Amino acid sequence: MSCLFCRIIAKEIPSRIVYEDGHVLAFEDLTPQAPVHILVVPKKHISTTLDIQEGDNELIGRMFRAANAIAKEKGIAERGFRTVMNCNREAGQTVFHIHLHLLGGRAMHWPPG
Repeated sequence: MSCLFCRIIAKEIPSRIVYEDGHVLAFEDLTPQAPVHILVVPKKHISTTLDIQEGDNELIGRMFRAANAIAKEKGIAERGFRTVMNCNREAGQTVFHIHLHLLGGRAMHWPPG
């Protein structure tokens, strides 16, 4: 298994897990870009957002519901937070397993970059 996130999901690589259910795993980003920076990943390997299929709709919803729950738990829900999914290299995707960045704990600027 060469996918970094698949290896984290399989617990082959340690991570600081903050949420897990049967379909989704969330863990702290190793290079945080905000005081709260969590990666929410589906346990099913999907390389990019372009590879999401009709049958994945509930899974994608689960990712966002997990992010909402984590934002509440981390105390950033009321202040505000950002969720981001990058698709392909020019957008900044470096691990080709879809993941939702949950960022918060500071003011966010627009445009992001």
